[in-house]
Formats: sequence, structure tokens, C-alpha cells
Amino acid sequence: MHDDLKNSYQQIISAVGEDPAREGLLDTPKRAAKAMEYLTKGYRQTLDEITNNAVFTSDADDMVLIQDIELYSMCEHHLLPFVGRCHIAYIPNGKVLGLSKFARIVDMYARRFQIQEQLTHQIAKAVEEVTGAKGVGVIVEAKHMCMMMRGVEKQNSSMRTSVMLGNFRADPKTRNEFLQLVRG
Repeated sequence: MHDDLKNSYQQIISAVGEDPAREGLLDTPKRAAKAMEYLTKGYRQTLDEITNNAVFTSDADDMVLIQDIELYSMCEHHLLPFVGRCHIAYIPNGKVLGLSKFARIVDMYARRFQIQEQLTHQIAKAVEEVTGAKGVGVIVEAKHMCMMMRGVEKQNSSMRTSVMLGNFRADPKTRNEFLQLVRG
């Protein structure tokens, strides 16, 4: 994969009218290929692999909130970054997930070509699948470079998406508690 990416970046550099042999660009195809491999590493990960059996029996049955998980992704329409944060809440049903695994779930799905709506849904479904939770709520807030640095060029725009599953969808009190906690 690395050589294919490297050759593709060399072609892109030429196609925009630059000289890939110019000193400053000489190693750019190699560096860009390595960066793209990293930015898309989520394609080469699985949910089982990243959670690594870090699901533990617990009597906890109150809402658990993990807030402000940083995320970096790439818009599938323009291959430009979008950056933001994710808030995840769940109501355990006999099992809890190790704290760092929530960030790993966010990263696994964010490190793919994405749209924010799909990313939010994938995170929620993954948390539900791994924990068997009674309910899951996920909010993603992000700024999209495809809207900020091209097209309409709106620098202060951001997008917020949410997915509510189980109790978070069925019970307005649970949903409102989550939304109040996120607002701080």
C-alpha cells in the first residue's frame, strides 16, 4: 500500500503543476503516504482488537459520561480534515468498559474516510455492542475544513450530531440528563 500511495502523491504533485523533484518536495510523496496510512488506520482495526477484553462485570447502573474525547477525521467527500470532540454516555447493564477504550473506539472510526453523521452512529452502535448497555448517547461536535477552507469559507461554522439508543431514545429524562451534563 505504501508504494501505491507514494506514487499517487507524486502524480498529484505533478498534476497541480509542481516539480516533484524540487528539493522541498523530494521526500513529500513518502511522507504524505506515511501520513495517509496513519490517518486511515481505522480500516485496519477491529472492535475486538481495540477493546482487548477490557469489559468488566459491574453492579453500576447509573449513567457514565466520557466527555471531550478529541477526534480527527477526513471528510469522505473532499478528503479534507474535520476535527472536534465526542461525548459518550451509557447506562451499564452488568458490564462496564475500560475508560481508554472509548477513545480507541472514537479513533478507530474517525481514522476512516467519513461523514460526521455516520461516525456518530458507528460510535454509538459500537459502545452498545461491546457493553450491552441499557442505553447509549453520543454527541459529536466538529469543524470541517471542507466548509472552512474551500467552498463557502465559513470559519466559525461547526456541526453537531447526536445518536440516542435504548433508554436515551425512549426516556426523555435520561436524554435530558445526558444533554444537561454535556452542557456542563
